[in-house]
Amino acid sequence: MPGDGRGTEDLDVVEPDARSESATPRATPDSKTPDSQTPDSGAPGHETGAVATDTERPPKKKRPFWVELPILIGVALVLTIIIQSFIARVFVIPSESMEQTLHGCNGCEGDRILVDRVVYYFRDPEPGDVVVFKRPDTWDADGPVTRSGNAVVAWLQDFGSQFGLAEPSNEDVVKRVIAVGGQTVECCDAQQHVLVDGKPLDEPYINRSYGDEDQRKFDKITIPAGMLWVMGDNRNASADSRIQGGGGSNGFVPVDNVIGKARYIILPPSRWRGVGDHNPQALSAPAWQSGLPAGIGIAAAWPTLWLGRRLRSVLVRGTDKSAG
Repeated sequence: MPGDGRGTEDLDVVEPDARSESATPRATPDSKTPDSQTPDSGAPGHETGAVATDTERPPKKKRPFWVELPILIGVALVLTIIIQSFIARVFVIPSESMEQTLHGCNGCEGDRILVDRVVYYFRDPEPGDVVVFKRPDTWDADGPVTRSGNAVVAWLQDFGSQFGLAEPSNEDVVKRVIAVGGQTVECCDAQQHVLVDGKPLDEPYINRSYGDEDQRKFDKITIPAGMLWVMGDNRNASADSRIQGGGGSNGFVPVDNVIGKARYIILPPSRWRGVGDHNPQALSAPAWQSGLPAGIGIAAAWPTLWLGRRLRSVLVRGTDKSAG
């Protein structure tokens, strides 16, 4: 301007377009301004800043019950097969051979027992175990065949027998293990006790309903490795290792035939209980086993005495030092 002492070249000239641009911030592709909202953002039913989609997924329809029911039944059957084949299985007691431990006599409501299939993955059956096993080929057939030759039908029959819808299989047998491979068994001494390795058994589970009736005698026999000698708790009403196949070696049960160990009575409800596995040989252990606790006590006595003396000497020295 005239009179301010500056030339025209020193004047700050601002173009109108430049001034308007500097006053208004430029929008960048990444910047978010209110103008970037969709035209319908303020319309009813839309939240501020929400982007409307062209297509919305309809809610997933729930299957009808009549469609889900066969799926549930199929899953249940598969789980049942897996559990019964590898973990546990229910068996029906069809005979009186294990009275009174297991009911199966005429007029009794046959017990349903839960059989543990896992335990014998890790060890062999032991004396006193109540086991379910497949009837050995050397044993006599027990009544008419009740199972189909078709594996699938036979499984369905087994499954139905647990609920009283089919007869129990006569090929599955339940007995108590009396002696195992390497042991010698015979009957009986003057007190009517079965002897294993010459020692009388302690058998509180025997059915004494018949008073002082003598046990059926059998000759001394040694059980080979991998075999079992089994007998029923209803001793004189049990077709077991003493007489099956004519007795003797034909009465052995291969360990491989054992299906599992009876654990619990699950039906009828009035008889819910565990199945005892009292070891009948507990009171007739070999001499070296009977002397084992005493031997351990003697062996541990000297180190205990030595440690006690060392501890006492250390305490005495510590007392003397503190006194000095």
